[in-house]
Amino acid sequence: MNKVSNLLFALLFLVLAACGSSSRTSTSDAGRATGKTRAAEDLSEFRPTYPDAEATGSNAAAPLTPTNHVNNRVAALMDTVASVNRNVKYAQGFRILAYNGSERQTVMDLRKAIIARVPQEKDYLTYQQPNFRLKIGDYFSRIEAQQVLNQIRDLLPNAQIVSDQININK
Repeated sequence: MNKVSNLLFALLFLVLAACGSSSRTSTSDAGRATGKTRAAEDLSEFRPTYPDAEATGSNAAAPLTPTNHVNNRVAALMDTVASVNRNVKYAQGFRILAYNGSERQTVMDLRKAIIARVPQEKDYLTYQQPNFRLKIGDYFSRIEAQQVLNQIRDLLPNAQIVSDQININK
């Protein structure tokens, strides 16, 4: 038992000695407020120094002039891209498939109801014997089509968004 108590006493002494404070050479103002101190080190000799702009007489706001002018070539290339884009009339996008069936009167009534609900959207009615297909809108993204579909969901409970070639309005 004596050996065990001596061992515990020695272990307690080592733990307390390890938790003890190290030597302090100075105390900072923040250290005094919190009770913590740290060693004072002067690191100013390692910090870089820069001359003042006013002392050197250099103008910090001097404009930089570009040395490689490509403006004329870039403008010509952009005109070419713009002319090609003007000729593009179709793109891959999405439409709402509102109706696909063989009843003409049903599709016409549905078309009138949709035009009354969302007049800004263009409708596309096609007939491939014996089916009528009614598609609505030209949308670049599925999110745009979903927003319009939410407006007319009560008219078209079975409508769905389909990928299709859409017209690009200029």
